[in-house]
Amino acid sequence: MERGLNPEKVKELSEKMNSLSIFEKDILEKFVRSPGKGGQNVNKVSSCVYLKHLPTGITVKCSQERSQALNRFLARRILVNKIESLLRKRECAEKERIYKIKKEKLKRSKQAKEKMLREKHIRAEKKTLRKPVVFDEE
Repeated sequence: MERGLNPEKVKELSEKMNSLSIFEKDILEKFVRSPGKGGQNVNKVSSCVYLKHLPTGITVKCSQERSQALNRFLARRILVNKIESLLRKRECAEKERIYKIKKEKLKRSKQAKEKMLREKHIRAEKKTLRKPVVFDEE
C-alpha cells in the first residue's frame, strides 16, 4: 500500500484509523475494473478499489487514480472520514438528548413562574366571563 505514497500521510491515516478503532480485519477489500474511459489500463487492470467496513456496513468505491495503491489509500481515507462523521452525528444526538433532559428538569426562574401564573389568572378570568347568560322569567 505504501508504494508511491507519502509515508507521513500513510502514517497519519493509520493513526486516525487506530484512534477510531477501525481495524484492517474489519474491512472487506475487493479490486474491480474501473468504469469509463481509460483505454487499455482500464480494460486490463483492476485499479478500482471497493471497501466495506463490516461493523457499520459503510461501503466505498474509489477509482480516482490509475494506480491501485493510490486508490487503496484514497478509499481508506474516504472510509475513515465517513465513519468519523457517523460517530460525530451519534455523539451530537446523544449530547442533544442529555441537554434536553437537563433543561426539562430545571426549575423555573421566579420571574418565569410569576409570568406563567399571571397568564393562568388571565385565562381563568376569560373563562368565568364565558358563563351562559340566564334570563329571568317573569
